[in-house]
Amino acid sequence: MSLAIQPIDPVYTARATVTGGRQGHVTSSDEVLDFELRPPGSNGEVLATNPEQLFAAGYAACFQSALMSAAKLAEEDASRSSVAAEVSLGKDATGLFGLSVTLTVTIPGMDRESVLTLTEAAHKRCPYSRATHGNIDVQLRVGE
Repeated sequence: MSLAIQPIDPVYTARATVTGGRQGHVTSSDEVLDFELRPPGSNGEVLATNPEQLFAAGYAACFQSALMSAAKLAEEDASRSSVAAEVSLGKDATGLFGLSVTLTVTIPGMDRESVLTLTEAAHKRCPYSRATHGNIDVQLRVGE
């Protein structure tokens, strides 16, 4: 069963398999990812990551690409830009776990209003932003 509202014509499909859930192991089909998973806040006795870190990395990378695309369309230079993603895991009002995201965009040498305009344009273009729209709280910030 698919929840997609509008079908896409895939240009790439990522495949990863997890065994053991949050205290397990993840491997991508191309074996580039091959490491241990631990819940957030684990003591670090095993070199591992968690799903929230993976989501933060993916969202930041995707958003930064959308930002570069939006900048190119606006004939702006965002080549020195960076995007930091914070993904928070917590309980909602029903007691179930949910996520929230804060994206902080920094473009050295560009005025705050221009950065905000490009950030909002990127938010409309980014596949992660479009997928999370209306599902989780996503805050956009302009960095210093």
